[in-house]
Amino acid sequence: MSSSPLDLFRLTGRTALVTGARREIGRAIALALAGVGARLAVHHAGTEEERADAAAVVREIEQAGATARAFGQDFAADDAGHRLAEAVSAWSPVDILVLNASIELPESYDAISRERFDRQITVNLRSPLELLQDLVPPMGRRGWGRVVTIGSVQQVRPHPRMMVYAGAKAAQLNWAWNLARQFGGQGVTVNNLAPGAILTARNRDQMATEGEALVQRIPNGRLGQPGDLVGAALLLCSDAGAYINGVNLYVDGGRAIA
Repeated sequence: MSSSPLDLFRLTGRTALVTGARREIGRAIALALAGVGARLAVHHAGTEEERADAAAVVREIEQAGATARAFGQDFAADDAGHRLAEAVSAWSPVDILVLNASIELPESYDAISRERFDRQITVNLRSPLELLQDLVPPMGRRGWGRVVTIGSVQQVRPHPRMMVYAGAKAAQLNWAWNLARQFGGQGVTVNNLAPGAILTARNRDQMATEGEALVQRIPNGRLGQPGDLVGAALLLCSDAGAYINGVNLYVDGGRAIA
């Protein structure tokens, strides 16, 4: 009797690290991966609020019968990526890395200060690079791994007030392509999942003023929700997507083609 095609999505025995997993997109992806059997490392930035949110995600996963642990690490700190990789790997070798944590500090390009530039680059690029350096080679040595970088429609449609954030997301996509070529032959796939206009706490105020006009430019006719990313994430993180490598997958309701 043949197995079900849905078995390809199962992640039993795999360990996934999702950065920025305490709410919104990261939380939705973490819960979904746990729901198909993965052991979850739930990363948060370490504030009291973030610790509480991450603990709630861990409880929800455990109540569903899966395994999870929260790991706090501020990506703005020196060696944050290396420290997080070491802590999680001591708990369990990482098979799946979802790079979701990021910050955006909207402002006019001519007002960008060095401090705000450095903070965004550190959180959005330097700390994720450290995670990639520490976690991807072991995946290759074990012969299986999945890396999903969470990008943005900003990669190709940069908002005038998000020059640093959009540039970092474009760089991240370039890294995904680069690593996909380097590690594809070792059983590791590296893909970029690019959300469009997803309604989150971070952009709620912006969407309150710009959302209606934006919806008119989205073929699907609505803003996205964090759960809209789940199906694509499960595909790219599992054996169902084993032959998908180096892809930039938009989940944007058709905004990229509009």
